[in-house]
Amino acid sequence: MKNILVLHGPNLNMLGIREPGVYGNTGLPAINEKLQKLADKLSFTLDIFQSNHEGELIDRIHGAFGVKDGILINPGAFTHYSYAIRDALSAVSLPIVEVHLSNIHKRESFRHVSVTAPVVIGQIAGFGPYSYELGLLALHEHLQSPA
Repeated sequence: MKNILVLHGPNLNMLGIREPGVYGNTGLPAINEKLQKLADKLSFTLDIFQSNHEGELIDRIHGAFGVKDGILINPGAFTHYSYAIRDALSAVSLPIVEVHLSNIHKRESFRHVSVTAPVVIGQIAGFGPYSYELGLLALHEHLQSPA
């Protein structure tokens, strides 16, 4: 079984409450439940963590080194300015997929830049909660392909 770290960044604990016109009505527990069901089908184990604190996310990323097989991350607002999270992702040398509920490229101009995108294998944005499932499927496909 492959072991995947799932990270939800700041304010994602408020999904379903915060700007439902942008982020939808689905709360984080429902997203995690769907991810877990998909992970079971893919023979993945998930370690799911949400934090509003940059250092806690970095500690989890560092802790994945040599232990996890990949990372699925929605860095939230840290996407656009956290070089510390970018460097942590780069340091662990794991396959990483970045996901976003909204299409960050159709939103405010400051959201168009992802400082984390250059160190991940791919980015999925704009499919609401399904972005997470697509990200997990992409990570599965990547881990199945010959090195």
